[in-house]
Amino acid sequence: MELMSRYPDNYFDLAIVDPPYGILNKTKRGGDRKFNMKEYSQWDVKPTAEYFDELFRVSKNQIVWGGNYFGELWLKSEYNKGYIIWDKNQPETLNNFSMAEMAWNSLDRPSKIFRYSVRKNRNKTHPTQKPVELYAWLLGMYAKEGDRILDTHLGSGTIAIACYKARFNLTACEISKDYFESSKKKIESVVPREAIQANAKDSFSINFPDQKNPMDKSYAVYKEHLEQLQLFAEKEELYVPDSKG
Repeated sequence: MELMSRYPDNYFDLAIVDPPYGILNKTKRGGDRKFNMKEYSQWDVKPTAEYFDELFRVSKNQIVWGGNYFGELWLKSEYNKGYIIWDKNQPETLNNFSMAEMAWNSLDRPSKIFRYSVRKNRNKTHPTQKPVELYAWLLGMYAKEGDRILDTHLGSGTIAIACYKARFNLTACEISKDYFESSKKKIESVVPREAIQANAKDSFSINFPDQKNPMDKSYAVYKEHLEQLQLFAEKEELYVPDSKG
């Protein structure tokens, strides 16, 4: 909410978000057993109506994973035409696993299905981690060149990898310090180290190739991200204890 408050109306072209559904802390399922149920309860809380109001204020269009859990979304459109399905290729005999996930979206597009086996989504660093391939498909299907993308729940960071590879500007945040650090490591395993700017301890920016060139089309975004990093650095300084503790 704090991050979104910095931006004017309709600043982002597309928000692709995967907020908590409020279900993980109720049951343990398969691969999720390696994650801490006590930790789930700290963040697996459904967002408030105020969150969605702010999300819709700062973005022109939205793709919201777990749309079937957020009834208020269906009231935001006269008709809900273009929902998105991720077919996980799960056997129907596994009663404690969903065979698919659904995303609500505001775009006037036909419904689409992305088929990708969940068993390929291994070595998860976050219990709700979605594959890079899914985000790459979403960007190719629903975003256009030059779009500004917003993700309010970065989680594992896979969307950042997809955006970098497809050269989409992404602004994202993660409230958990541990997940922020693990997502950064995941991103650094793919993105060249020299492309990552970290002027503040708890924030970083990724540059596209040639983006520092003033003649590059995305140079203005590069300058803007440097300003955002400076804002983060200045805010962090406010909380640094003095020599007296």
